[in-house]
Amino acid sequence: MSKKVVIIGGGAAGLIAGAESAKRGNDTVILEKMPRPARKMMITGKGRCNVTNACFDIESLIENVPTNPHFLYSAFSSFMPYDTIALLEELGVKTKTERGNRVFPESDKAVDVVDAFVKYATESGARIIQGTAKAFDLKNGKITAVILEDKTRIDCDAVAICTGGKSYPLTGSTGDGYTLAKSVGHTVSELEPSLVPLEISNNFIPKLQGLSLKNISIKLFKGEKEIYSDFGEMLFTHYGVSGPVILSASSHMKKPKENKYTIVLDLKPALDENTLDLRLQREFSENKNKDFINSLSKLLPNKIIPVIVRLSKIEPSEKCNSITREERRSFVNLLKNITLDVSDFRPIEEAVITSGGVNTKELNPKTMASKLVPNLYFAGEVIDVDAYTGGFNLQIAFSTGYLCGNNI
Repeated sequence: MSKKVVIIGGGAAGLIAGAESAKRGNDTVILEKMPRPARKMMITGKGRCNVTNACFDIESLIENVPTNPHFLYSAFSSFMPYDTIALLEELGVKTKTERGNRVFPESDKAVDVVDAFVKYATESGARIIQGTAKAFDLKNGKITAVILEDKTRIDCDAVAICTGGKSYPLTGSTGDGYTLAKSVGHTVSELEPSLVPLEISNNFIPKLQGLSLKNISIKLFKGEKEIYSDFGEMLFTHYGVSGPVILSASSHMKKPKENKYTIVLDLKPALDENTLDLRLQREFSENKNKDFINSLSKLLPNKIIPVIVRLSKIEPSEKCNSITREERRSFVNLLKNITLDVSDFRPIEEAVITSGGVNTKELNPKTMASKLVPNLYFAGEVIDVDAYTGGFNLQIAFSTGYLCGNNI
């Protein structure tokens, strides 16, 4: 028997949940507060849409989910990255795989992915309408209607909350789903930004603003304990650091104001200290009559040289041929161990995703159904699950949305 289903949120999770629900014969409405669905998908991957990760076994997927990974076993089992890629191909969007198994549309246009999923939802029979859900009507513990901001009432037999998190509020992710979930008794864990740039307290940071570094490695420490390491690209900003390795590191951090986190940056990870020392000896030998500060241009980007020289405590004007072995070895150690003191996350509005959300213990992982309200379901970022950068968070949205839509 056809049910009246309301999907709240027309993002990645909501569109696929709406499509699957409609395909099962349900009278399905996708309620989207923005004039155009999936605004957040439009800006992912710098506007190219990193749609998933070509990570084709469940264990590898789970390893990339630091928050409540085991909750996602059924969702991933029901809809894997290869299913996402196959669906896009069916919808006329060819994909390509880049470094780190990141999957993008061949066109490099996020709009192609968004249009494909909108088309999938509507051609499956779902209707997309604009409006903002503000409350529920309940009878005998079940939701009987969704009440909109303008007081419009949409009667329903079942509801799915697919509203996203609180990051990028201009795309419509303003935390509405958490309010709706709490209104029917669900608990929401504390919300923090994840995959977010970091504020750094070292006073040399402003001098490095705009500097992008490739092929560096970082280690993240909480106190004395190393908790994460990565290799790749990063960017210095006026407030601190950003870029892929930094965003991934941020997902391992909680309450940076209260916990002492440091990032140790290795500018030359391909060289061990002895090899780097030999390289430095060669540079000094070739530039023996030059000032120390003028001898490093083949080794380091120009913008970082004055900062590194000051941190080294070697006089900038000291001639290369008078630098001692101890000074040189100390400088090598510095190049491989620049310590950045993390003072805070950037605001949640600048985060790629929200960490925290609806308590997974209150949801059935095999159906995405609420254990508290029999006709309520959840999918996507509103749930307390989040993953590393690289397409994993969109895959969570697709997998949970698919499972939700097929069980509603």
